[in-house]
Amino acid sequence: MTDRDPSPPGHHGARLSFQGRMAYGDYLSLDPILSAQHPLSGAHDEMLFIIQYQTSELWMKLALHELGAAREAIAAGRLHESFKMLARVARIMEQLNSAWDVLRTMTPSEYQQFRPMLGESSGFQSWQYRMIEFVAGNRNPALIGPHAHRPELAAALRDELARPSLYAVVLGRLAEAGFDVAPAADVAAPTRPDPAARAAWGAVYADPQRYWSLYELAEKLVDFEDYFRRWRFNHLTTVERIIGFKRGTGGTAGVDYLRRMLDVVLFPDLWDLRSAL
Repeated sequence: MTDRDPSPPGHHGARLSFQGRMAYGDYLSLDPILSAQHPLSGAHDEMLFIIQYQTSELWMKLALHELGAAREAIAAGRLHESFKMLARVARIMEQLNSAWDVLRTMTPSEYQQFRPMLGESSGFQSWQYRMIEFVAGNRNPALIGPHAHRPELAAALRDELARPSLYAVVLGRLAEAGFDVAPAADVAAPTRPDPAARAAWGAVYADPQRYWSLYELAEKLVDFEDYFRRWRFNHLTTVERIIGFKRGTGGTAGVDYLRRMLDVVLFPDLWDLRSAL
């Protein structure tokens, strides 16, 4: 049907009655999603703030879905299957980056109208964000602490620390290809720069045709971290733009804390080797 066609949609095959049938809102469970916004003040911009973070959590849920599947595929040697998943995670991070552009339309005075309503809640307490870091390899058991009041979430994070990270599984593929790369002695420890792994990646980058699958896998990881770093940077600039150098609602140092997080590298071997190529 075009804009000039005055006939009802039903004349073109569109169903107009969904009594007893699966409809769009039913499949997507839109009623609970669209009724999950509960502003605590009369401030206009509180709705923006709530939806910004709720949608971010939905994107992070999808990122974890893809990262988990990618890790399984890599562990099983199905590298090409993992490429699509890792590429999708990078695009998800791009979506999360774009969301900051919307939040930055809120001014400091507008945020102050409802900031007291947040109490001690903070994005620092996002268990899904923490899980993304844990899966990637940036692991710190102390950061399970903010979730201790939710035993099921703390248990999920501890379970993640008991299994090899995404990067640890990737190093396993390097070892399988014949490189002298040893598995981490402690899977719960954060990824540290490893001269042996960096040398292995150097050989991969020196002869990409011979090691094409590993070469492409490395670039997918770098792509993911590239967008992840941008997300962190945009988070920092958004916070500084809106609250300056005030402490975060959750007790962190705010901008100073976020600046320190910019120095955290998920896959240091893949970044360090670039200086030697």
